[in-house]
Amino acid sequence: MKLSTGYVRASGYAHKVRRVLFALTRGKVEPKEVVRAAGELNQRIFEKLQELGIERSDVVRITVPFKIEDGRIAWDYENLHVEVYRKSEEEKLARAMEEVEEREKQLEEGIKELEDVAVQLKALSEELMEKLERLKEEHTSLKLRAEE
Repeated sequence: MKLSTGYVRASGYAHKVRRVLFALTRGKVEPKEVVRAAGELNQRIFEKLQELGIERSDVVRITVPFKIEDGRIAWDYENLHVEVYRKSEEEKLARAMEEVEEREKQLEEGIKELEDVAVQLKALSEELMEKLERLKEEHTSLKLRAEE
């Protein structure tokens, strides 16, 4: 498996790492393990950001492979990769962030639409089951009347 934060300001990487990790491992490991592993990874990332001289306003994209072994998350730190987009590249950075924010908004809207459709489908399914039950009851009562 691989964790990828997408584009995020350096000041917000830790929160994004935790959110993405929770999403990737839902139902596979205990939440306490996710918190532990995210904290461990965030410490490594923090050290790497300091080494690279990254400022809080810079934008980064972090990727790191991991495995789940015996209910624990094991990071492949040798393949930890940090892409950096410096604030000094302001125009390019602004376009990238606008694109990311727009895509996140589109994703949220798409998810909302799908949730609405799922609710409608559930209601239709329940209505269909009720009609089927009524038809069965009517058919059974017709059959009984014919036998009289």
